[in-house]
Amino acid sequence: MAIVDAYEALSVVEKHAIQKRTLRVLVLGQMSGSAALSAAVTVGAFVIQDMLGQKTPWGGIASATVTVGTAFMAQVLSRLMLRQGRRRGLMLGYSLALLGGLIAGSGVEFQSLSVFLIGLFLFGNGQSANLLSRYAATDLAEANQRGAAMSRILFASTFGAVLGPVLIKPAEHLGQDLFGWNLYTGPWVFSGLFFITSFVNVALRLKPDPLIVSGGTLSQRSTNTQSNDESQPSVVQFLVSSPRTRLSFYGIVVSHVTMVAVMTMTPVHLREHGHETVSAYIISLHIAGMYAFSPLVGRFSDTKGRLNTLLVGCVVLIASTVLSAMAGSNPAVFFPSLWLLGIGWSFGLIGASSLLIDSVPIEQRVRVQGAADVAMSLFGGLAGFSSGFIRSSIGFPWLSLLGTFIVLALIAVLLLNIVRTQQE
Repeated sequence: MAIVDAYEALSVVEKHAIQKRTLRVLVLGQMSGSAALSAAVTVGAFVIQDMLGQKTPWGGIASATVTVGTAFMAQVLSRLMLRQGRRRGLMLGYSLALLGGLIAGSGVEFQSLSVFLIGLFLFGNGQSANLLSRYAATDLAEANQRGAAMSRILFASTFGAVLGPVLIKPAEHLGQDLFGWNLYTGPWVFSGLFFITSFVNVALRLKPDPLIVSGGTLSQRSTNTQSNDESQPSVVQFLVSSPRTRLSFYGIVVSHVTMVAVMTMTPVHLREHGHETVSAYIISLHIAGMYAFSPLVGRFSDTKGRLNTLLVGCVVLIASTVLSAMAGSNPAVFFPSLWLLGIGWSFGLIGASSLLIDSVPIEQRVRVQGAADVAMSLFGGLAGFSSGFIRSSIGFPWLSLLGTFIVLALIAVLLLNIVRTQQE
């Protein structure tokens, strides 16, 4: 308890210095983690097609398995963070992602679908850790700077995420030429190894732990952790009692589901029309849209409000999905449509996540954050899994338009919330 008391005695200036260091540490981990994730997931559907046939509707199962792994571990990592701080949770997430990449690569090499999917499930831990990092960035941030702090972490993903897909071909050739591996083995193995940097970074440098300094762990709120934990209201109770918390959940889930469904099937759609090579560059630009403008999005969220930020995200997502539906097989149209898909996701995620933080007290924040990421990943996994069947049955354009309709439903809920807020 002496260490806890020392953290409570820190001045505002000292906590500000710790926050600046925390952001620097999280930025490096985010860069390497996003490079790994974007490189590997881009070829996931191709692996499934090679194993099950080019016409298989199961192409989305690769993305779905990663996101289900992300969902499952988001709750596990959040509970660990709630008790022991951000550092321990991020270390576990990155180490399991490293193991998952190696297992997935083995599954590709030996053409074992079950081994490949087990690897993907563990690989999803990297996504869980990266997503939870955005919340770690806000632990010590002032209320009017949370959007900016979160966006800085997302912006760091730009460099790794844009570089990742571009490295797919070199990883494929390196694996084939040096080790005699199958075509898609290299991207998974090398992606897994990227997480070594993320793990070492947080293990050695994320000290002091921002969540512990902010007083957000259970041990700092009660000497009897179990009774304290049980006495707190559940996440469901928060959703029932707080319209803004519910809206934040809707915003996070809908933004992610729309993005995952369209993004997952775009490379498959392009490959079917003979544009496999260009798909990596389209996905790279899409990921740049997700992260490159996040500092501007974060500033917009802090100055113009969370609801307005979420509304902009909805409008951009609608423009993107309509454009994708009209693109046909022309790769030139997919460049702007997937870029807008990333930007819309960025506005939606930052706006809704910031709204979530604002609407939940600190003693429940980690628990609700974990639940939100579980919901986002589970529904994202469902979107990725079902997208292949939807594309096979009714075509890619209608898949994109389904995303349009989902976002329109979110806009209706959002506008009702804005009207209610203005009347209060």
